[in-house]
Amino acid sequence: MIGWLTEAVPRGRVAAFRTLIYLFVAADLVFFTPWVRTRASVPGELYQPLLVGRALPLPTPTPALVAAIFWALLLLAALAATGRAHRLLGWSVFALYLQWMIIAMSYGKVDHDRFGLLVALAVLPAAGRARHGDPTRTEAGGWALRVTQIAVICTYFLAAFAKFRFGGLDWATGSVLARAIIRRGTDLADLIAGVPYLLLVAQFGILAFELLSPVVFLLSERWRQAMIGFFYSFHLVTMATITISFAPHLVAMAGFLPLERVRPVLWARRLGGRRRPGPRGNGGSEPAQAAPATASPGQASVVGRPAGP
Repeated sequence: MIGWLTEAVPRGRVAAFRTLIYLFVAADLVFFTPWVRTRASVPGELYQPLLVGRALPLPTPTPALVAAIFWALLLLAALAATGRAHRLLGWSVFALYLQWMIIAMSYGKVDHDRFGLLVALAVLPAAGRARHGDPTRTEAGGWALRVTQIAVICTYFLAAFAKFRFGGLDWATGSVLARAIIRRGTDLADLIAGVPYLLLVAQFGILAFELLSPVVFLLSERWRQAMIGFFYSFHLVTMATITISFAPHLVAMAGFLPLERVRPVLWARRLGGRRRPGPRGNGGSEPAQAAPATASPGQASVVGRPAGP
């Protein structure tokens, strides 16, 4: 079990995953959860902190506190994406983002798509040093990715458990998807809703998919990647039909992928090298023609004739 939890992975994969996670945190503040800043104008008596917020305890959000967290987290996440000072910056980003999420989810609605991302932020500071493209394998980095993977799969499995807990079998036989389509469905969803019994089949399929998600750990690497591709396609269909985004969850799920193969900086350098202008005099469009070499005595010429007169 210990060997499975700490299965070594290339340091380049850890570096790429670290960069992806911290860049998403910065993007999340600006594009996905900028509405959290509006919580500062909500009366303090409406703030009902989650259990973790009560246990710490954390102060009631104020305009100054929310603004300070926003700007500090934006700066530190951008710095952490470089991989430098991974412990100091990593722990700082985790602490600030955790408080950001507690503020966001303490007014009556809790999103479960943040669990894997929060776990990734919690374990990345312990992943050790890592550089992009480094093939050296690391058990500490492997542990960080494995724990993140477990959190991602728990998000699916526990979602099924919650459905049974609060809805029972009625969740699968009821009109859950129909209500979602009425509230926020797209034209594609309207087409699907017109097919008899298809929504009921989809609801049973979602439950089966979530309950069987732990199987991904029993598959070979090739089939595991195929199953992860199916997970991504499932969320793509979800977004295309009922416009529900699981962006934080999808970013955390990248911990399953061989990210060490994705090296945009190296690709950009290679592309820049190919576009360098050629030598002066030919406009850079064609390589300069080499001067014909003089055949030395005793050597055959290129066309096959003897050297010399």
